[in-house]
Amino acid sequence: MNTPKLACLTALPLLFGAPALADVPRVAVDIAPVHALVAKVMDGVGMPDLVVPPGASPHGYALRPSKAALLQEADLVVWVGPGLTPWLADPLDTLAPDAARLSLLKADGVRLLDFRQGVSFAAHDHDAHDADGEKDAHDDHGHEEHGHEEHGHDDQGHEEHGHDDHGHDEHANEEHAHDDHAHDDHGHDEHDHAGTDPHAWLDPVNAGVWLGVIADALSRLDPENAARYAANAAQAQAGMTALEAEIAARMAPLSGQFIVFHDAYHYFEARFGVEAAGAISLSDAAPPGPARVAEIRDLVADQAITCVFAEPQFNRGMVDAVFAGTGVNIGIIDPLGATLTPGAALYDALLTGMAASFESCLSD
Repeated sequence: MNTPKLACLTALPLLFGAPALADVPRVAVDIAPVHALVAKVMDGVGMPDLVVPPGASPHGYALRPSKAALLQEADLVVWVGPGLTPWLADPLDTLAPDAARLSLLKADGVRLLDFRQGVSFAAHDHDAHDADGEKDAHDDHGHEEHGHEEHGHDDQGHEEHGHDDHGHDEHANEEHAHDDHAHDDHGHDEHDHAGTDPHAWLDPVNAGVWLGVIADALSRLDPENAARYAANAAQAQAGMTALEAEIAARMAPLSGQFIVFHDAYHYFEARFGVEAAGAISLSDAAPPGPARVAEIRDLVADQAITCVFAEPQFNRGMVDAVFAGTGVNIGIIDPLGATLTPGAALYDALLTGMAASFESCLSD
């Protein structure tokens, strides 16, 4: 007899205790690690949508209709910027012209690094600069400095054109596997692998800055939940500081020289004081030619390389072939969380997994 009344009472928290989902901004995010940061800030309020699924290359992803719909419905688009996903610029203009945009590489206080050149990175200048081009002192975490929400598309999104098909069944013109990483921070094609490295999420200090920036952008769109966004960001920033300290302690005793598959880990290396000696490939889809393979083998001998990192997204056969008979340990390292479940926990799992890969490969 009391069942209907009980049902009504249990429904009250759903009606009054939770935020009205219809009022929560729809947020579309480019890649899984950034999606995790946005999910941390939105915890208890809503869940962002992920555009590029884990395991797919962000450099040449073919936008599916379902993902195009996420852009059309978005109130806010959070992306690293056109340096990482140049193909996304035109769809943003076409599908989400009225959505607010947050280009994270342009946020104040972000430590930016340039791509390194050549097979060997030994002579590369590892100085960083911030989003305005100024040199970064490396010890300024910048958590209190917040970037600016990018409204409309006045300062980006026009750099890469020529995509007539925006998120429909025909995707041939969205395949950019030949460009891989070869874009500067303005999205221009740079086959010499020059310009700003966009993999800035692999520095947890940058992630801490972005958490505050994301909270600011969400608060402007949704002032009723501003306090929640700010509290979530502060809690997540504290967690990011602890994560940085944990990984630093794990990386400190490691020794030995290593080579990466391609230059995607500079931010992690620079933050934790472990620098790669070189890279097998110029980009993530360009196999090394015979001359580069010979140079890599010379580098292994000259610098006593003990470890090489392959990536789960790409055929390990190339790495095995290049390093056959060298005695070098082969590890797996992943900058995107290809095997992880998207959500707030992915970012921490990604970085701790990278630390574990370094420990395993450099400690054997």
